[in-house]
Amino acid sequence: MNQKERMLTGLPYRADFDGLPEERDACKRKIFAYNQTPPWEHEALSTQLRELLGKVGEGSCIEPPFHCDYGWNIELGSGCFINYNLTILDVGKVTIGDSCLFAPNVSIYTAGHPIHPDSRLSYYEYGIPITIGNRVWLGGNVVVLPGVTIGDDAVIGAGSVVTKDIPAGWIAAGNPCKLIRQITEADRDYYFKDRKFDVTDY
Repeated sequence: MNQKERMLTGLPYRADFDGLPEERDACKRKIFAYNQTPPWEHEALSTQLRELLGKVGEGSCIEPPFHCDYGWNIELGSGCFINYNLTILDVGKVTIGDSCLFAPNVSIYTAGHPIHPDSRLSYYEYGIPITIGNRVWLGGNVVVLPGVTIGDDAVIGAGSVVTKDIPAGWIAAGNPCKLIRQITEADRDYYFKDRKFDVTDY
Protein backbone atom coordinates (compact mmCIF):
# COMPACT_ATOMS: atom_id res chain seq x y z
CA MET A 1 0.00 0.00 0.00
CA ASN A 2 1.51 3.32 -1.04
CA GLN A 3 1.24 6.59 0.92
CA LYS A 4 -1.78 7.89 -1.02
CA GLU A 5 -3.64 4.63 -0.41
CA ARG A 6 -2.77 4.85 3.27
CA MET A 7 -4.05 8.43 3.38
CA LEU A 8 -7.36 7.46 1.80
CA THR A 9 -7.93 4.61 4.27
CA GLY A 10 -7.27 6.73 7.37
CA LEU A 11 -3.91 5.14 8.19
CA PRO A 12 -0.79 7.08 9.20
CA TYR A 13 0.89 8.26 6.00
CA ARG A 14 3.70 10.50 4.74
CA ALA A 15 2.48 13.44 2.66
CA ASP A 16 5.78 13.84 0.79
CA PHE A 17 5.70 10.62 -1.27
CA ASP A 18 3.84 8.77 -4.04
CA GLY A 19 2.69 11.76 -6.04
CA LEU A 20 0.96 13.60 -3.19
CA PRO A 21 3.13 16.76 -3.39
CA GLU A 22 2.46 16.96 -7.13
CA GLU A 23 -1.29 16.58 -6.56
CA ARG A 24 -1.26 19.35 -3.98
CA ASP A 25 0.66 21.59 -6.38
CA ALA A 26 -1.89 20.90 -9.13
CA CYS A 27 -4.67 21.83 -6.69
CA LYS A 28 -2.87 25.05 -5.74
CA ARG A 29 -2.76 26.08 -9.39
CA LYS A 30 -6.51 25.52 -9.74
CA ILE A 31 -7.19 27.30 -6.45
CA PHE A 32 -5.08 30.27 -7.53
CA ALA A 33 -7.01 30.56 -10.79
CA TYR A 34 -10.33 30.24 -8.99
CA ASN A 35 -9.47 32.89 -6.41
CA GLN A 36 -8.24 35.30 -9.12
CA THR A 37 -11.36 34.97 -11.29
CA PRO A 38 -13.47 38.17 -11.32
CA PRO A 39 -16.46 37.63 -9.00
CA TRP A 40 -18.98 38.63 -11.68
CA GLU A 41 -17.83 35.81 -13.98
CA HIS A 42 -20.27 33.32 -12.48
CA GLU A 43 -20.07 30.78 -15.29
CA ALA A 44 -16.28 30.65 -15.17
CA LEU A 45 -16.32 30.20 -11.39
CA SER A 46 -18.88 27.41 -11.67
CA THR A 47 -16.83 25.61 -14.33
CA GLN A 48 -13.61 25.93 -12.33
CA LEU A 49 -15.28 24.66 -9.16
CA ARG A 50 -16.53 21.57 -10.98
CA GLU A 51 -13.01 20.93 -12.28
CA LEU A 52 -11.58 21.39 -8.78
CA LEU A 53 -13.90 19.32 -6.57
CA GLY A 54 -14.81 15.64 -6.75
CA LYS A 55 -18.51 16.52 -7.01
CA VAL A 56 -20.53 19.73 -7.16
CA GLY A 57 -24.32 19.65 -7.09
CA GLU A 58 -26.57 21.93 -9.11
CA GLY A 59 -26.76 25.53 -7.95
CA SER A 60 -23.95 25.36 -5.38
CA CYS A 61 -21.27 28.02 -5.08
CA ILE A 62 -18.23 28.84 -2.98
CA GLU A 63 -17.33 32.51 -2.70
CA PRO A 64 -13.60 33.11 -3.25
CA PRO A 65 -11.18 33.02 -1.60
CA PHE A 66 -11.30 29.29 -0.99
CA HIS A 67 -8.49 26.90 -0.03
CA CYS A 68 -8.12 23.11 0.05
CA ASP A 69 -5.40 20.45 -0.27
CA TYR A 70 -6.59 18.21 -3.10
CA GLY A 71 -10.11 19.17 -4.15
CA TRP A 72 -11.04 15.79 -5.60
CA ASN A 73 -11.62 14.49 -2.05
CA ILE A 74 -14.53 16.94 -1.50
CA GLU A 75 -18.16 16.29 -2.45
CA LEU A 76 -20.53 19.26 -2.35
CA GLY A 77 -24.28 18.74 -2.65
CA SER A 78 -26.79 20.89 -4.53
CA GLY A 79 -28.14 24.30 -3.56
CA CYS A 80 -25.31 25.18 -1.15
CA PHE A 81 -24.04 28.68 -0.48
CA ILE A 82 -20.54 28.82 1.01
CA ASN A 83 -19.33 32.28 2.04
CA TYR A 84 -15.81 33.75 1.95
CA ASN A 85 -12.64 32.12 3.28
CA LEU A 86 -13.65 28.47 3.44
CA THR A 87 -10.64 26.26 4.22
CA ILE A 88 -10.87 22.48 3.83
CA LEU A 89 -7.98 20.16 4.62
CA ASP A 90 -9.29 17.26 2.58
CA VAL A 91 -6.70 14.55 3.14
CA GLY A 92 -9.72 12.61 4.42
CA LYS A 93 -12.99 12.56 2.51
CA VAL A 94 -15.26 15.58 3.06
CA THR A 95 -18.93 15.12 2.19
CA ILE A 96 -21.28 18.11 2.34
CA GLY A 97 -25.00 17.58 1.78
CA ASP A 98 -27.63 19.61 -0.06
CA SER A 99 -28.85 23.13 0.78
CA CYS A 100 -26.10 23.90 3.28
CA LEU A 101 -25.15 27.42 4.37
CA PHE A 102 -21.63 28.23 5.57
CA ALA A 103 -20.84 31.70 6.95
CA PRO A 104 -17.41 33.29 6.40
CA ASN A 105 -14.21 31.72 7.74
CA VAL A 106 -15.44 28.16 8.19
CA SER A 107 -12.63 25.61 8.51
CA ILE A 108 -13.01 21.86 7.97
CA TYR A 109 -9.98 19.86 9.07
CA THR A 110 -9.80 16.14 8.35
CA ALA A 111 -6.03 16.25 8.91
CA GLY A 112 -4.20 15.64 12.16
CA HIS A 113 -0.85 14.73 13.68
CA PRO A 114 0.22 12.41 16.52
CA ILE A 115 0.15 13.93 20.01
CA HIS A 116 3.55 12.69 21.19
CA PRO A 117 6.40 14.91 19.92
CA ASP A 118 8.61 12.00 18.87
CA SER A 119 5.82 10.48 16.79
CA ARG A 120 4.91 13.89 15.39
CA LEU A 121 8.51 14.49 14.26
CA SER A 122 8.33 11.31 12.18
CA TYR A 123 6.18 13.39 9.76
CA TYR A 124 3.42 10.82 9.77
CA GLU A 125 -0.02 12.37 9.70
CA TYR A 126 -3.57 11.14 9.17
CA GLY A 127 -6.91 12.11 7.64
CA ILE A 128 -10.27 11.06 9.10
CA PRO A 129 -13.42 11.77 7.01
CA ILE A 130 -15.92 14.49 7.90
CA THR A 131 -19.59 14.32 6.90
CA ILE A 132 -21.97 17.27 6.96
CA GLY A 133 -25.63 16.48 6.32
CA ASN A 134 -28.36 18.26 4.37
CA ARG A 135 -29.60 21.76 5.25
CA VAL A 136 -26.83 22.36 7.81
CA TRP A 137 -25.95 25.94 8.76
CA LEU A 138 -22.43 26.59 10.03
CA GLY A 139 -21.93 30.03 11.60
CA GLY A 140 -18.91 32.25 11.09
CA ASN A 141 -15.51 30.96 12.21
CA VAL A 142 -16.78 27.43 12.90
CA VAL A 143 -14.05 24.77 12.98
CA VAL A 144 -14.94 21.11 12.32
CA LEU A 145 -12.31 18.58 13.45
CA PRO A 146 -11.40 15.11 12.08
CA GLY A 147 -13.97 12.34 12.18
CA VAL A 148 -17.00 14.53 12.94
CA THR A 149 -20.47 13.92 11.48
CA ILE A 150 -23.03 16.74 11.62
CA GLY A 151 -26.60 15.56 11.08
CA ASP A 152 -29.27 17.00 8.80
CA ASP A 153 -30.80 20.38 9.73
CA ALA A 154 -28.27 21.11 12.49
CA VAL A 155 -27.21 24.69 13.26
CA ILE A 156 -23.71 25.33 14.63
CA GLY A 157 -23.22 28.69 16.36
CA ALA A 158 -20.51 31.12 15.32
CA GLY A 159 -17.05 30.49 16.73
CA SER A 160 -17.73 26.87 17.65
CA VAL A 161 -15.11 24.13 17.55
CA VAL A 162 -16.88 20.89 16.69
CA THR A 163 -14.99 17.97 18.20
CA LYS A 164 -17.80 15.37 18.38
CA ASP A 165 -20.76 14.29 16.28
CA ILE A 166 -23.84 16.55 16.30
CA PRO A 167 -27.21 14.80 15.83
CA ALA A 168 -29.76 15.90 13.25
CA GLY A 169 -32.06 18.77 14.14
CA TRP A 170 -30.04 20.30 16.98
CA ILE A 171 -28.59 23.72 17.70
CA ALA A 172 -25.06 23.41 19.08
CA ALA A 173 -22.39 25.95 19.96
CA GLY A 174 -19.26 26.59 21.98
CA ASN A 175 -15.68 25.48 22.31
CA PRO A 176 -15.88 22.56 22.53
CA CYS A 177 -19.23 22.57 20.73
CA LYS A 178 -22.11 21.30 22.89
CA LEU A 179 -25.77 20.61 22.25
CA ILE A 180 -28.03 23.50 23.24
CA ARG A 181 -31.52 22.44 22.19
CA GLN A 182 -33.48 20.69 19.48
CA ILE A 183 -35.01 22.65 16.64
CA THR A 184 -38.84 22.44 16.83
CA GLU A 185 -41.83 23.46 14.73
CA ALA A 186 -42.20 26.53 16.97
CA ASP A 187 -38.96 27.90 15.50
CA ARG A 188 -40.57 28.22 12.06
CA ASP A 189 -42.22 31.58 12.78
CA TYR A 190 -39.05 33.39 13.92
CA TYR A 191 -36.24 34.77 11.77
CA PHE A 192 -33.97 36.03 14.60
CA LYS A 193 -34.28 35.35 18.32
CA ASP A 194 -37.75 36.65 19.34
CA ARG A 195 -38.44 38.45 16.05
CA LYS A 196 -41.34 36.97 14.09
CA PHE A 197 -41.64 36.99 10.30
CA ASP A 198 -43.80 39.83 8.98
CA VAL A 199 -44.31 38.02 5.67
CA THR A 200 -46.21 34.87 4.82
CA ASP A 201 -44.05 33.22 2.14
CA TYR A 202 -41.46 31.67 4.43
